[in-house]
Amino acid sequence: GYDTAWMVLIYVFRMDLVKHTGGCHCGAVRFEAWSSPDLHVFHCNCSVCTKKQNRHFIVPKNAFTLLQGSDNLTTYTFNTHVAKHTFCKICGVQSFYTPRSNPDGYGVAPHCLDPGTVRSVTVETFCGEKWEESMQAHKSIRDMSKPAADSQLRD
Repeated sequence: GYDTAWMVLIYVFRMDLVKHTGGCHCGAVRFEAWSSPDLHVFHCNCSVCTKKQNRHFIVPKNAFTLLQGSDNLTTYTFNTHVAKHTFCKICGVQSFYTPRSNPDGYGVAPHCLDPGTVRSVTVETFCGEKWEESMQAHKSIRDMSKPAADSQLRD
């Protein structure tokens, strides 16, 4: 409601964010995500990310809006079933998903963004083959879906 809208507005102005738009290959699925123009992208080597060459940046749930295509999405889960690997059932492209590391946010594929809003991309490898150990060792991934996460990355 009204309070949520104000929280998002404050978040956007405080964090110097831009509205990225994007979608799948066929155009059936479209979204917008508010994030820094300087993307902090994770390259994961877990079994499913290796197969689909998944790279993503994380945004809080309230910074992501599915604009169209909810009826064209399908979801794949495995193992703990926390991660929701959502993809277009027409063209097969995964433009975003719910990551196990941040189930309260979204992992957005930077290669599915429309051109014009990304200033830079920093890629960090995350060892998904040893997921539990990596989560313990990583200092900030768990909080990246929290609104203050963007400022922690730039500091």
